[in-house]
Amino acid sequence: MVYHKSGIIEFASRLLKLGWKLLASGGTAKKLREEGGLEVTDIATLVGESIFGHRVVSLSREIYAGLLARDNPEDRAVLQQRGIPWTDLVCVDLYPLAAEIAKEGSTLESVIEQTDIGGPTALRAAAKGGRIAICDPADRESVLKMLESGQPFDGEFRKRLAAKVEFTIAKYCMESARYLSSGGYEGIFGERVRQLKYGENPWQTPAHQYAIESDDPLALHNFRLVEGNPSHTTMTDLDRSLQTLTHIAVVLDKRSYGVGSIAVGVKHGNACGQATTNSDRALALQQMLHGNLTAIFGGAIITNFPMAEAEAATLLHYESQKRRPIDVVAAPEFSDGAIEELSRKEGKCKLFVNPALRSATLDTLRRFRQVRGGFLVQPNYTFVLDLNASYVKKYGQATPEQELDMLLAWAIGSTSNSNKITLVKFRQLIGNGVSQQSRVEAAELAVLKVKYSGDIPQGASAYSDSFFPFPDGPKLLIDAGVSAILTTSGSIRDGETVTLCKERNVPLYMIPDELCRGFFGH
Repeated sequence: MVYHKSGIIEFASRLLKLGWKLLASGGTAKKLREEGGLEVTDIATLVGESIFGHRVVSLSREIYAGLLARDNPEDRAVLQQRGIPWTDLVCVDLYPLAAEIAKEGSTLESVIEQTDIGGPTALRAAAKGGRIAICDPADRESVLKMLESGQPFDGEFRKRLAAKVEFTIAKYCMESARYLSSGGYEGIFGERVRQLKYGENPWQTPAHQYAIESDDPLALHNFRLVEGNPSHTTMTDLDRSLQTLTHIAVVLDKRSYGVGSIAVGVKHGNACGQATTNSDRALALQQMLHGNLTAIFGGAIITNFPMAEAEAATLLHYESQKRRPIDVVAAPEFSDGAIEELSRKEGKCKLFVNPALRSATLDTLRRFRQVRGGFLVQPNYTFVLDLNASYVKKYGQATPEQELDMLLAWAIGSTSNSNKITLVKFRQLIGNGVSQQSRVEAAELAVLKVKYSGDIPQGASAYSDSFFPFPDGPKLLIDAGVSAILTTSGSIRDGETVTLCKERNVPLYMIPDELCRGFFGH
């Protein structure tokens, strides 16, 4: 009983060679018989012809007794008296319900028709009865190899197949519940892909990473760990640095600046260093580190270019003869020399490889966040700023270089914890004042952080993730030497900020707060 019949003839042929007998529903039986030339019994010979336009095919005691009977003399005798065959294996894949729901033009009626009943019931019965239950075509080969080995079928493997059945059907039912309730019911389902060293703190164990079904090449489970022992913080830092890197790449590509070489340094989820160069990888790393050498100590670094031994040496020894401890490095590729150079004792430096970093794209899946007693759901951070859009109000004209710095500051700031002011100069992050309770304090912190980079704010472009409630924040930035400001509008005192920037000859770009506010990571 399979919906997608690719490979089913070979699978059935190998079962026949092992001495198995085949029982299949109409369409599958026809394919096996007519295209494969295989001997197969149609389910109809046991339960009668399907009725209601193929709506009821296998839902019969004659099928489920053969799956749920226990392996004891009493149950075996009942099957024999009633002429019901004992069934050892069920191979079913389900009607494509999710695809029908997502299809343009689908209706309640079409979704209902693609809601499988017999398939899930047969699979769950097989799982409950301790039979071999296959719901994923990818498992067919491993099942065949185990059967062909002549050894007793692995009980743990059988249990894992049963668990996969229950998991798959739970997701399937959730799709239906979500659709029928118009989102009134929601859930998230994941498969454990990695045991983590510990949670946010060493005493928070056990901790695990789970993957949800996704075709995203940049999903975290698609990052191959080549060195180290990751913790919960490792994975959250990787996720946050990936958000920043992808926003930078997308906004640069959208404005046709050329993505170039991007390096991002993150500490506790927030960018503390970033640099973008046309192609010079060493320079990108040096400028990224220069953004805040103090903060990057034990931090996470992500790039869109490969790591060779020379790049690894830059990370570890830039402006220091001593070895700089780095906690996480993610790149499209590592040379053997780079892995050896970056490795630390006890796996303290975690190295992740993902070739998809070369052409980074935004994450579009919804974001879930657990709260006490439940969870929150929201769309992902997929807004991409366009300074040429009609929603941008410009007071003065920034230079092309300042506009590029504004866009980079936006990409970094909108993926850093709010409230924040972000300062970028010459395509390099020099100050990121994050997580402040007032905007003027965020401005003050951003300027203060410039000192840690050994830089000066003169000539920098500033990004504010929401509007300035008073002109004190812009004044502090301008007094420090900031030469262009990007912010949202929405304050009753926006006019005072506009007047100040005009008087000080500082280009001010304003974008509507309700459309473009850059809060992140609350």
